[in-house]
Amino acid sequence: MPHSSPRILAVTNQKGGVGKTTTAINLGAALARMKKRVLIVDLDPQGNASTGLGIVPSDRMFTTYDLLVDEVPLRKVVLPTQVDGLFIAPATTDLSSTDVDLVNHGNRTGLLRAALRGTGESPYDIILIDCPPSLSLLTVNALVAADSALVPLQTEFFALEGLSQLLLTVREVRDSANPDLRIEGVVLTMYDQRNNLCRQVEEDARETLGDLVYQTRIPRNVRVSEAPSYALPVIDYDPGSKGSEAYLDLAQEFLERNKVKERV
Repeated sequence: MPHSSPRILAVTNQKGGVGKTTTAINLGAALARMKKRVLIVDLDPQGNASTGLGIVPSDRMFTTYDLLVDEVPLRKVVLPTQVDGLFIAPATTDLSSTDVDLVNHGNRTGLLRAALRGTGESPYDIILIDCPPSLSLLTVNALVAADSALVPLQTEFFALEGLSQLLLTVREVRDSANPDLRIEGVVLTMYDQRNNLCRQVEEDARETLGDLVYQTRIPRNVRVSEAPSYALPVIDYDPGSKGSEAYLDLAQEFLERNKVKERV
């Protein structure tokens, strides 16, 4: 049954290597396991979400570049994945030139919003946008299109410093183009509870951000790192692993926070 308005999340942090793509893939797969229809929009020129879900470059007939620059309809871009109920709008390195290619476009920050929201009824319950590790035009497009921003935060030194710049960008987008945008939450990633620094960063994050920080923490887990090379989310690659359990817990916590309606 189509939904007129899916819940759209920008998975974003301008810092690289914090687990954005890993979170988009595995949260998406976990939500699909819970009977949600989920679309991942790969907005990172590296295309890691596409590769990590087994979409080889030769299959990427249309990509998110075509969606933004040539305004190709979303339905022509989207491909199914090996995971039931999980779909992807893939990316290629073409995306890296969007800042230049769209420089003179009058609505250059609103193109993704138009593509995701301007199609009437949507077949998806939840859309996760995997953002590039920068505050570029692509990330601004994601924030203009989204209901909220989900921020993976690696539990390491200086983690919260980088976050303040992102929160500032969210505020600017809210003031200029998307007044309903909010912070969905912060997810602590690569967590090792034996490590004092990890525990200290968690304490600081919870003290500073309160309930915005999800209770679920994503552990540093070798299975999570291995899964993409097999083109699988960790819940399919090693269902019993700590990483798999953490992403299923995260999906459950997300649904409880949002009360996303059951699909009939």
